[in-house]
Amino acid sequence: MATTKTAKKAEQTTDVQESALNELFLDELKDIYWAEKHLVKALPKMAKAATSDELRAGIEKHISETENQITRLEQVFDSIGEKAVAVKCEAMAGLIKESEEIVSETEKGSYTRDAGIISAAQKVEHYEIASYGTLRTLAGVLGYNEAVELLEATLAEEKQCDEDLTVLAVNGINSTASAEAE
Repeated sequence: MATTKTAKKAEQTTDVQESALNELFLDELKDIYWAEKHLVKALPKMAKAATSDELRAGIEKHISETENQITRLEQVFDSIGEKAVAVKCEAMAGLIKESEEIVSETEKGSYTRDAGIISAAQKVEHYEIASYGTLRTLAGVLGYNEAVELLEATLAEEKQCDEDLTVLAVNGINSTASAEAE
């Protein structure tokens, strides 16, 4: 009887790995892996462009978190028996480009630039929150329990980062920016 249960579980695992939903999960995982690897290169530029010490510190903290998130994604790939592969994420490429444009189009040393950096960073965070939420849910449906835990940890960090950015904006940066001349 134990042999039959083991064989059935192995058959179900193979079915999951060959399912269209699993392919979607892998595609989304490869996409966010690329996104995080490129974001970690873009964040130092945003930190350097920030006027506010608090915003700079927040971005620098998120650089460290993003590095850990990349490692966590590699653990997700490993937990499902797949090689970590990055496939270009057009959405993140566009969001990074937009953040670079905001920095280049705003005055150096201004809080308006910081407000723009926060706007760009929150767009990134919202994309990541949507991606990690979807991946966590798909991992659960596919029975990838370890992946669920890893993805949930990253999702919580992304939500906290978004909240921290909102606090910075509301508690001073936006009001200071509103007083700046054009």
